[in-house]
Amino acid sequence: MSTPKYASINGEIVAWENANVHVASAGFKFGTAVFEGLRGYWNSDNEEMYLFRMQEHMQRFEFSQRFMRFDELFLGDTVTQKTIELIHANKFKGENLHIMTTAYVSGMGGPGVCGPIGLSITAQERPRSDRVLGGVTAQVSSWMRVPDNAMPMRVKCNANYNNGRLATVQAEADGYDTAIFLNSRGKVSEGPGMCLFIIRDGVPITPSISNDILESVTRDSVLRIIERTYGETPIERDIDRSELVAAEEAFFCGTAWEITPILSIDRIKIGTGQIGMMTKQLQDKFFFISEGRDTQYSNWCHPVYKTD
Repeated sequence: MSTPKYASINGEIVAWENANVHVASAGFKFGTAVFEGLRGYWNSDNEEMYLFRMQEHMQRFEFSQRFMRFDELFLGDTVTQKTIELIHANKFKGENLHIMTTAYVSGMGGPGVCGPIGLSITAQERPRSDRVLGGVTAQVSSWMRVPDNAMPMRVKCNANYNNGRLATVQAEADGYDTAIFLNSRGKVSEGPGMCLFIIRDGVPITPSISNDILESVTRDSVLRIIERTYGETPIERDIDRSELVAAEEAFFCGTAWEITPILSIDRIKIGTGQIGMMTKQLQDKFFFISEGRDTQYSNWCHPVYKTD
């Protein structure tokens, strides 16, 4: 991703190189911070940038702050306004964006410190990756997904993501693109930073939210798109490890991963080893919706440049 001109710190637009957090803060030392990754999608036909499902992302952002017992909360409406101000300041047009909103403990002290709280927002241009378009290989990780009664994955706490980092670097060292976690019960959970779907006998299946997964906004979007497009309710249930390679299609989904086809798992082809038909259909539909081109889903797309 290219480096933009500006970032936002505590509501102020600052030069990118001045967007700093003190090394003695709890946010830096202990990862005492929560975040939301979200996307801005550029629609070239009407010269508009759309923030995809901004309201839902901000609802989760507020939940994460409450769960972490922060002394003060940054509310979604405020963060949305500051995000739009940052995009305007950088004059982003013509390319999709990846945006990070982070609330962090700027105070100094031990792991239990809960304030004061800082807010950072960054937005960078992020073209669609070759992995999203071409698919990836995955390894069932030897690392276990952290269970909910240890570090709940439905809370987007920065420290949680070290679990995913360990699985990612191991997978890459072993020659794969990424990893798939099993949970403490040996059931399929999710990827290091994305949810997972398989398709068996034409039926989309995904691990239920009680399998130590993030309650993903993109996952929810995919569930709703499938139901409206195909007229059937996807199945949310436990998935066994062996089912992964019994599937004829599989894909990851998430803000950064959008809808990314999985071509093989543990070097066993999924289906034909090519992008599956339903996966491709869902991917195309998702791109169309997120760019604000489908009026049925217009409430998912928050315009940045439109003026009333």
